[in-house]
Amino acid sequence: MEKTQEGKAREEKAREVLVIGGNRYFGKRLIARLLAAGDRVTVLNRGSSAPPPGATHLIADRDDENALDSALGTRTFDVVVDQVCYTPRQAAIARRVFAGRTRRHVLTSTVEVYEYEDSIALVREEDLDPLGVEVDLGLPWDEPGFLDSHYGEGKRQAEAVFAAAPDFPHVAVRVAHVLGGTDDFTGRLEHYASRVRAGEPIAVPTVNHPATYIHVEEIADFLFWTVGQDFTGPVNAASHSTLTTHEVCEAVAARVPGGRVVFREVEVGEVSPLSFRRFYGMDNARAGRLGFTFGNARQWLGRAADETLGKVTRPAPPPGRGRA
Repeated sequence: MEKTQEGKAREEKAREVLVIGGNRYFGKRLIARLLAAGDRVTVLNRGSSAPPPGATHLIADRDDENALDSALGTRTFDVVVDQVCYTPRQAAIARRVFAGRTRRHVLTSTVEVYEYEDSIALVREEDLDPLGVEVDLGLPWDEPGFLDSHYGEGKRQAEAVFAAAPDFPHVAVRVAHVLGGTDDFTGRLEHYASRVRAGEPIAVPTVNHPATYIHVEEIADFLFWTVGQDFTGPVNAASHSTLTTHEVCEAVAARVPGGRVVFREVEVGEVSPLSFRRFYGMDNARAGRLGFTFGNARQWLGRAADETLGKVTRPAPPPGRGRA
């Protein structure tokens, strides 16, 4: 059958996009958006789960450079979106393997890279220059316990590896704390809900700082938008407004019949998730100048709690859409 003009135009503008990881949460939402836009999507993972229909599936362990190189073969991509690069070792492998294979690389980074930038002001991208970060490939990055306790450091050093050499244009999306969705696997809101139901105290720091957040649909929107842009360097991805632990817990309590929020302040020791001894506020002005419009966290917080706790009571539009 002869293709229509619309079909030909759609095919001509289709992008070749590789997503590394993307099995769950906002990664799978990104893949759905790319497919809906007509992009040719390849998903690479260790075979733990198949991608949705329409995507090509490659299986390889990204920590094995030879296996990764072999799985990719002669394929080239317009954009690589790396959802599961957690260490400088992984970044170094990716930099070597994708040199000459992609026109652009997008790293999903994190607000945790700012863990040493304690400030009363919203942190900007230039407050952490990855070129000034010391990289230590000799640290025990393969040990799960070490990696878990050095999550921010691993991402910070991964950014530094990509920034150190111009093998391809590179973007580091520094993602705020993500909330929302029925498939939130982190258990953070459920942690609060279980204590609110039981009336048990929620451990928080004596000085408990607010943080920036982003809805799961909004970060999928942002990554999809980023795929179609040409800017480089770090960019903060966060909804407007910071939220306190109290605000998050009150949103949870409003959806738990008879729920009551009780806090217990602790000076040292373990505290509840989404409570912070330092300020985790990110300035999202760069993304705004580039053309993306974020929503406001206070406007979607209730919906996020509804979704994750299984108590969706009202329809709502997505929290924010990017526009050029």
